[in-house]
Amino acid sequence: MKINHELKVDLGERAYPIYIGRGLLDESGPLGRHIAGSSALVVSNTTVAPLYLEAVQQALDENGTRQDAVILEDGEQHKTLAAVETIVDRLIEARHDRQSTVIALGGGVIGDIAGFAASVYQRGVNFVQLPTTLLSQVDSSVGGKTGVNHPLGKNMIGAFYQPRCVIADVGSLDTLPARELSAGLAEVIKYGLIYDADFFAWLEQNIDALVARDADLLAEAVLVSCRIKARVVELDEREAGLRAILNLGHTFGHAIEAVMGYGNWLHGEAVAAGMMLAIDMSIREGLIDEAVRKRAAALLERASLPVAPPGEISGAQFLDAMAIDKKTLDGNIKLVLLRALGEAFVSGDYDRDKLLQTLPA
Repeated sequence: MKINHELKVDLGERAYPIYIGRGLLDESGPLGRHIAGSSALVVSNTTVAPLYLEAVQQALDENGTRQDAVILEDGEQHKTLAAVETIVDRLIEARHDRQSTVIALGGGVIGDIAGFAASVYQRGVNFVQLPTTLLSQVDSSVGGKTGVNHPLGKNMIGAFYQPRCVIADVGSLDTLPARELSAGLAEVIKYGLIYDADFFAWLEQNIDALVARDADLLAEAVLVSCRIKARVVELDEREAGLRAILNLGHTFGHAIEAVMGYGNWLHGEAVAAGMMLAIDMSIREGLIDEAVRKRAAALLERASLPVAPPGEISGAQFLDAMAIDKKTLDGNIKLVLLRALGEAFVSGDYDRDKLLQTLPA
């Protein structure tokens, strides 16, 4: 085991550490320190469980933790209330009490489902994140957003519920399909666009090595991404203002996922196309220039990510889906825009005609 980095998400009594390293899933130490009671339920899926469940169960055994597991179907299309009910059923059947810990072993879908189940079981039990995809390590496992999708909108049912810790084993990225790795890189690139122009420049220098899975550079990308997200979450835990900048491209991207059918476009792919739409809108509003668009498109393409939405979605379909977005208030669709590379803001005060020009015909 090697903990390369340790961060703290400083939220007062809800503060927790993020461990980043290689081989962390095989060790009882980091996990055992954050199991409050004597029992745990591991939630995973049919793809991740055959790879890593045994190691996690062995680590729990070494810690003396009574445990069992729920294995869900893999895919965004299974991020539903029915999946939450499956977890709760097992918690009740196995007599898990308020001191039990729910452990999410998988990507962002598993983390969101398991976290939401933990938040509602007996009004809240302990929760630990073991993210195994790049997207979940740099984004969804940090910050306490949990929930499931509704057929009409993504993440419309959920809660803010912070984990006791996040253990990001970058060794799990070795088994990640190339498409999933690219999807995670979309969220990494997002941090450069919204918060840190120097990090964006670092990504431009190192994106080819990241795609090739350079272990040290991936650990560095996870570290910087988590550091930025932790900082934003500390300032705005429940997305009252600043935290919404983390949703650059997501209002457009969630529309793509909903219209195309959950799972057909990966979340990171939809976000990548959505970020380019947000950049286009920022240019039309006179906030940034073409140079930002060119740099962003070039970086996304080098990461094997789309830079345009699917051609079969019309502007009307976009607007209908975007109107259900959680940032929409009183019918006003809020957008995350850029006023500079590395500087994002949320606005509902924009020219609607320019939004229509940004969207497909």
